[in-house]
Amino acid sequence: MTEGKAPLPTEETHDLIASDKVEGTSVFNRAGEKLGTIHNFMVEKRSGQVEYAVLQFGGVLGMGSDYYPLPWETLTYDVDQGGYVVDLDKEMIKNAPHYSEDEPRFDRDYRERVYGAYGLAYPT
Repeated sequence: MTEGKAPLPTEETHDLIASDKVEGTSVFNRAGEKLGTIHNFMVEKRSGQVEYAVLQFGGVLGMGSDYYPLPWETLTYDVDQGGYVVDLDKEMIKNAPHYSEDEPRFDRDYRERVYGAYGLAYPT
């Protein structure tokens, strides 16, 4: 650390959150119903931008869950709920593109399907 300069944050600040704190964060719909948790999020290697968050949804106690890529812009952090809020219901998520734990994939065609499922254009 250079003398006289504050250290860079490695945990949470008012506007920043550490990646390990995002994993496991609850996701709710607008009605306050818990939909699942953030399993992880994927960052584009070159730009450093978050491409999507992976919602772990369904199953019992994490067994039999499927993974639903959610474009990052569909998530809004709600301090009062202590989690992310999405403008989606369970039925919409069930019908969205998803994969099981042993078959992750995310090529361009799949990305476009994911973004389209949430009414978004895939950024170029």
